[in-house]
Amino acid sequence: MLQELFTPSVQHALEIVGIFVFAISGALLAVRKNFDVFGMAVLAEVTALGGGLLRDLIIGAVPPAAFTDLGYFVTPLVATALVFFLHPHVERIQVAVNVFDAAGLGLFCVTGTTKAYEYGLGLTASATLGLATAVGGGVLRDVLANEVPSLLRWDRDLYAVPAIVGATMVVVCIRFEALSPFTSGLAAMTAFVLRLLAMRYHWRAPRAWNRRSEATESA
Repeated sequence: MLQELFTPSVQHALEIVGIFVFAISGALLAVRKNFDVFGMAVLAEVTALGGGLLRDLIIGAVPPAAFTDLGYFVTPLVATALVFFLHPHVERIQVAVNVFDAAGLGLFCVTGTTKAYEYGLGLTASATLGLATAVGGGVLRDVLANEVPSLLRWDRDLYAVPAIVGATMVVVCIRFEALSPFTSGLAAMTAFVLRLLAMRYHWRAPRAWNRRSEATESA
């Protein structure tokens, strides 16, 4: 199904770009945590490949793509080298990095959902793995860096919700046999735009109704 939506070369190029940007975010967090270059490389690899690796192991696509395509493994190392030598400059273009990260989120929630369905999962399970593909690497990154995952923090702009919307659009299209390059691109674009709007207007998910605790977290 993926081959019907994108040519192999286009799909590969898009995934490499998404992997690179996710790896940048992992390496930057390592710098902020004062990790050495090995720690930077680990966080970059985990952030970039963790979600896809989790998906492939669950659906039985073994060995996972992260271990069969050298480009997937090397790209985070290139991102690590870039951040290692130029991190002050990379920090200054954080807005651009966030935009590309949002694009990667949109792309991976679509490809993750589609690949899971190709391997025989139902629509709900496929959408769930699409979400895991998009955000799983970031969760693993935060856990390794000893932080509460951004996905779970109330003081972070919406991240999982755009991916959920994109993955849901894909499974709805599959259900009604309407999945095509146009509709899959529309799903990815919707997730992308929702993430950008969340960052621009600081949209956040609601917390429990009538909370008794007024405790707040530091940003």
